[in-house]
Amino acid sequence: MKELLETLALAYQYPTAGSTKALWERVNALPKTRAKDLLERFLRVISELRLSEREELYTRTLELTPLTAPYIGYAVYGEDYRRGRLMAELNAAYQGLGVDPAGEIPDHLIPVLRYLAVAETPLPELLQLLGPALHQIIHTLKTLEPKNPYLLLLEGTLEAVKPYTQQAAMPEQSSPLPVVMGSLVRNLPFWKGGNE
Repeated sequence: MKELLETLALAYQYPTAGSTKALWERVNALPKTRAKDLLERFLRVISELRLSEREELYTRTLELTPLTAPYIGYAVYGEDYRRGRLMAELNAAYQGLGVDPAGEIPDHLIPVLRYLAVAETPLPELLQLLGPALHQIIHTLKTLEPKNPYLLLLEGTLEAVKPYTQQAAMPEQSSPLPVVMGSLVRNLPFWKGGNE
């Protein structure tokens, strides 16, 4: 499980020359699972792209559009103070375990996956948010660009973290967790993917 989570974290890094080959080497060493299958499908698609195309796809999908960026806290809380509190707690947990955030803010999937790979008892709030956040990001990306290969990576991530999300049943709340999407998706004039 640790190797799978660390490999997924690497898959969310900005593409560089040789990064796809390095990912293939790691993926080939993983045991067969549904998450591995989805990751292999993702790699097959991006392996056919030139580096400049992979860079553009990455930037368009994971950086330019906040609603599809892999930030767990933002997907559920938006810019609410609760996201800040979550990031502070994650940051402290990372420091305690020596998790390298790789230059990302604490609720990004790279440090989150690295943290899950080493934490014996992950933060309960993270476990409660992880499933809903990934579902929200996947739903938004499917709405904006249903053929985007990052959907395979996100779905593989969701599959890989199921053991964590299943043990964290959502607590009863007077209102559902806020989810950032709504009419914002319709107001993204700079989105270049779409249903083309």
